[in-house]
Amino acid sequence: MAMRKRSGSGSKRQHKGKLVPIYESLFGGEDLTQSHPNFWNELFLIKPMVPQIEIEVLRLTSEQLQMCKSNLNSLVCHCVDTLVDEHPFRVVYALQTLSAVIQSMYKKASQLDSDFNLIDTLFDTADQRMTTLMHHCNNFLTGEYPDSLKALCLKLLLIITTGMDNLNQNPLLEHVMVNGVFEPLIQLLRSTASRNRHGNDAVLLLTLLVNYRKHESTNPHIVKLSILDDELALNGYGQVISSSLTDFCRLFVQQKAEVQTSWLSSLTSMVGSMFIGEEEANNQQVRANNALLLALYEATHLNRNFVTTLAFTQSDTSAPPSPNNTLGPNATAPTQPPDIITQPFNLLATFLQYCSIVMQVIRTEAILNNVKLCFLILSCIAEDQYANSLMHDANLAFRVQLHRVPMHHRKIHDKAAPTQPLAATLLDLLVEFITSHMMKKFPLELYHQCIGVLQRLLCYQKRCGVRLGYHWKDLWTALFNLLKFLTTHEAHLVKKMNVFPLAIQVVNILNLFITYGDTFLSLPSSYDELFYEIIRMRLIFTNLNAMALRYSTMDAYEYKEHALKLMNCLVNMRDIVNHFPPKIAAWLAAESLSTPTEQQIMAIIIQNYDTLGLKLQDNLDQYERYSEKPNHMDFFEEMVTGVIIDTRASIDLNALDTQEILQELSNIS
Repeated sequence: MAMRKRSGSGSKRQHKGKLVPIYESLFGGEDLTQSHPNFWNELFLIKPMVPQIEIEVLRLTSEQLQMCKSNLNSLVCHCVDTLVDEHPFRVVYALQTLSAVIQSMYKKASQLDSDFNLIDTLFDTADQRMTTLMHHCNNFLTGEYPDSLKALCLKLLLIITTGMDNLNQNPLLEHVMVNGVFEPLIQLLRSTASRNRHGNDAVLLLTLLVNYRKHESTNPHIVKLSILDDELALNGYGQVISSSLTDFCRLFVQQKAEVQTSWLSSLTSMVGSMFIGEEEANNQQVRANNALLLALYEATHLNRNFVTTLAFTQSDTSAPPSPNNTLGPNATAPTQPPDIITQPFNLLATFLQYCSIVMQVIRTEAILNNVKLCFLILSCIAEDQYANSLMHDANLAFRVQLHRVPMHHRKIHDKAAPTQPLAATLLDLLVEFITSHMMKKFPLELYHQCIGVLQRLLCYQKRCGVRLGYHWKDLWTALFNLLKFLTTHEAHLVKKMNVFPLAIQVVNILNLFITYGDTFLSLPSSYDELFYEIIRMRLIFTNLNAMALRYSTMDAYEYKEHALKLMNCLVNMRDIVNHFPPKIAAWLAAESLSTPTEQQIMAIIIQNYDTLGLKLQDNLDQYERYSEKPNHMDFFEEMVTGVIIDTRASIDLNALDTQEILQELSNIS
């Protein structure tokens, strides 16, 4: 075969080292075995030059790829065959060479036409070679081999899995799925030592494999993850996620404290808000958490046994370190943890605190997607009966420090969080989100999801008669203010979105309290307080009713049926605000009072319940159960693609310390 023409003087070539001319000839299509019959045996005696392999592959044209196809087939074949060699360094060098070749070929494939056949270019018999390769990788991952060799195997599998942006179009992944890697990955998560070293890569790989053609055919990894009941493995899976989220929260607290004690604290609260909110999100690379949040979502969505892991109390420090890219390029986790983890904690508590941080300022698409993923996870949790029983258990109380964004109209006091059931903490989180995101660029979808989580919690409380000790007035006030926001900014919002379904959601939650509140509110006085607040805020409901009436009679309005439905949902609100104020006015006139106390108004409300006619609304304690398909398929495809791109960019074979692997192998042998 003809060699490619190359520039450069002979003197320069003498300084390129032994491997460079070999690579040039090999990828140039030369049959090196003619002049060196023992070529393949000798190739893996030398540490591979990963950057040079990439250079050689990327400079190939389509025609040159065809010319060196036979050599590529032979190279891959000999790399795989050498993995059983008795010499440790040959195994390591072969595995590293194979990783570099596959990684480079994926990069090259992205530059070529879609009809380029990656499998045919790399393998003479793909089924046989990939089966053998997966057998060796599984053997390395489960056997008594050095951690550094296991890490290299995981890197190879991640290179294959993240080779293409579209997971479903990756031709090599089918071979990974067929030959299976689920059990070896689960075994890595069972052991504390192996989880500390390999947990993040193992969980990441599992998550990506679960998403391979998940809606097109039966995915064995989905099936296996959904029925996994190995407590050690599930707890290990959860601890990998918890560790990363904990590091994120700790670093946020640390950097926030540094800002508050610096000269920046003397600036206006607005500047402080921008710095602590938006800049913190950028510095800590919220997008880098997407991989482990996807892992949390898949486990919560698929595996009912994982709910126990969510509430599993952790008091040790054996969790694995977070991925390097989670903390930012120059950041390190503090050695002394601040007050956020001063007692035994669990994954759900850590996740709620994480949510409170990322939900503070939603100004970029990356953060918005991260928050949406958080809400979808919370939806899955809030739908689960057992998860709800754990969250509402008064004996499982935790002190979770939720973070609140500084705002002009309120002051943030760094007071210690109360010890309370996690359901109360989740309600605090939802109230904070509702309160702090009523803005011109209104995140309608996130509000739908937030209210959906709230509805699921309340439906559980109503169905099971659970009386959660909570300051319900905070929630009602947040809901009232949301409805007020929708009516106040009607002209702007209606032009851009359909806000009526959200208003219906909120009103129906209030209807749930009105109709059934006496069966699940913690105190009888709470029910009276609800009516007091509705009467006090009656102008909000009057304006909302007028808005619904106006749009329901507009023939040209696209969503008039939603406006009409809101009118129907407001029937009880209309009855309340029409029934009680005249009674109150009559009593005030009889008593010659103009400024009654709250207690006096409450007494009038209680006296006049019997004459109030409320309409029993249907299905207030029902909701459409969460389903990824079809509503969120595109979202998850986008999230998985983002994780693939980020993971691929983080894999650096050149940084691999092969000397460490060889040293560990020699110690074993």
